[in-house]
Amino acid sequence: MLVALVATAPALAGSAPASAQAESARDRQVRIIEVSGLVDPINVDFMRRALEEAEVQRVAALVIRLDSPDSVAPAAELAALARAMGRSTVPVAVWIGPGRQARAGGGAYSLFKAAPVRGMAPGSRAGPLSAATALERKVATVDAATLGDFIVGIHAHPLPGGGQIDIPTTVVHRPGRPPQQQLAPSTRVRFDEPSLVAQTLHAVATPSAAYLLLVVGLLLVVFELFTAGIGVAAAVGATSLVFAGYGLAVLPTRPLALALITMGVLGHSVDVQAGAPRAWTVIATTALVGGSFFLFEGLGVPLVVTALVVAGVILFMVAGMPAMIRTRFSTPTIGRAWMLAELGTAVSDVDPDGVVSVRDAPWRARTNRATPIRAGQPVRVSAIDGLVLEVEPTEGAARDAGH
Repeated sequence: MLVALVATAPALAGSAPASAQAESARDRQVRIIEVSGLVDPINVDFMRRALEEAEVQRVAALVIRLDSPDSVAPAAELAALARAMGRSTVPVAVWIGPGRQARAGGGAYSLFKAAPVRGMAPGSRAGPLSAATALERKVATVDAATLGDFIVGIHAHPLPGGGQIDIPTTVVHRPGRPPQQQLAPSTRVRFDEPSLVAQTLHAVATPSAAYLLLVVGLLLVVFELFTAGIGVAAAVGATSLVFAGYGLAVLPTRPLALALITMGVLGHSVDVQAGAPRAWTVIATTALVGGSFFLFEGLGVPLVVTALVVAGVILFMVAGMPAMIRTRFSTPTIGRAWMLAELGTAVSDVDPDGVVSVRDAPWRARTNRATPIRAGQPVRVSAIDGLVLEVEPTEGAARDAGH
């Protein structure tokens, strides 16, 4: 049971020197680390540091719970770690688990094979091998359904260079139950984990997270440019792009696919500026879909994530952005009849849509196609259509409009 794993040792009796007691306590310690997801540089560094600390402290064993589909770490770093695991003065034991979905594929499989002691949960996979096949071929040597069973099971396990793992265990007898072997009370178990920063970087270096952060970051930056806000969206978007950049740098990213996704988001902006979905909406959607499916080499973003992101981008750019822009460029008032015949200035070209300033407030505006208005020219409000002002030039409007 897991409770037995965390049992602490009582103080040793007798007159042994304090240094000898401390060394004995270290020898009875089992260090456990968990490695899940893609084996990236963060995981490689975490395992390397754990191995170095275990050797310094002379622990009884370093146990690695592994569940990884592949590795995206540089091959040289992965090979160096595998050599260090095989040559370590501290026994290194790797267990693939828990559950039937656990696996060690690609580069993670090479780390599994490099460990002197290897175990698997029933139903798990080591590279192309099932647990049963791996045990039969001696690729794995310990069959354990749980991590606790694995730690108990490697007691007295022989090591390739001679000797065996020395993890004190005891047999517990309970009335009406068969005897059960578990860790001795004197054995201390310690679980180690990476720092919060390392965990965050590892989390963003996954295909789904990096892809989502990239698209969200681009959308927020575009939103900030269109709405001319106070910078919150831009700050969040920039932060998203920084994390996405790290993830994309670690993962095998295709530059062309990255360019297509960027064009997919920015392309929608052209039709947002035009005020209605047109050719660029189709072009941008096609680019976004193509880039999303081929963003990573050898790794794929789950189809459901891709579908939700693409649908979200289209909905946001076609419906959400225009509505927010109209709200941003309007001034809430009780009645707006006072604005009829009001004078203002064109902030941008109004041909036939654009932005004007009336009483120092920006508004979305529309004019007759026969009377385009250039930025800086004076305008007159002729009508109000929801949150859009219909304007005309102060000179020549009646003649050009056919009045």
